[in-house]
Amino acid sequence: MRFRQQALSKLQSPEDIDLPVRYARPRGGLVLVVTLAVMAGAAFWAVTGTVSSTLSASGVLTHAQGSYVLQSSVAGQVTDVLAEEGERVAADTPLVKVRTSQGSTVVRTLAAGRLTTLAATIGSVITPGADVAAVERVAKADDPLMAMLYVPAESGATVPVGASVDLTVQSVPTQQYGVLRGKVASVTRTAQTRQRISGFLGSSQLGEQFSRQGPPVAVLVRLATDPDGGESGFAWSSSQGPPYRLDSMTLAGGSIELAEQHPIEWLLP
Repeated sequence: MRFRQQALSKLQSPEDIDLPVRYARPRGGLVLVVTLAVMAGAAFWAVTGTVSSTLSASGVLTHAQGSYVLQSSVAGQVTDVLAEEGERVAADTPLVKVRTSQGSTVVRTLAAGRLTTLAATIGSVITPGADVAAVERVAKADDPLMAMLYVPAESGATVPVGASVDLTVQSVPTQQYGVLRGKVASVTRTAQTRQRISGFLGSSQLGEQFSRQGPPVAVLVRLATDPDGGESGFAWSSSQGPPYRLDSMTLAGGSIELAEQHPIEWLLP
């Protein structure tokens, strides 16, 4: 009965047509405006903005000419070692003396460079084709040191010549001196086999290491020089580089900056 009386009273009362209409609260309008502004900004960035990505790769500091492995052409016992690792040697320099069944002979270098590895020791027995030494080809004392990075073959086409590269060098503390600056000088468009890498670097161990995930593509990086970069003479991300020179055949890792792309290119199928 009580509900019936309330309903009748409601019918008899005039409509509240003179009351002001309440629109959306100001806070809701502000949210709408902000949302539209964000969407407009995102659309503008998708059309005009760019996205840069990086590619990580491992490698080694070396010279552009690479190295060669000196192999013995005779069988016999090593009686004398005539050079030391790290020494610069000229072409046709005697490295080891070998006693054979026909008498003593000497194994000599093929080209000038720096002796990076000497496998033969006094008393060891070598056979034809055995590795005697690895020599890095350095024609002049001022030949620039570079970096050789090995990237997966499927990513080789994305690496542009001239791209910026940040290198972490195994012998340099990154927290103290930062990263070594460089730019891509060249990219091989064919995959490098383990044998080819070993021949270029003069190390079968490095050839195995860099081809473990399949034949990679070789990326040669020219290091940026800086007279104020410390004893190394190269440009670093810190104000000054390490107080010592960098050695070739030092392992390094690189972060290659790939070409910038518009976001709409990879958002759309």
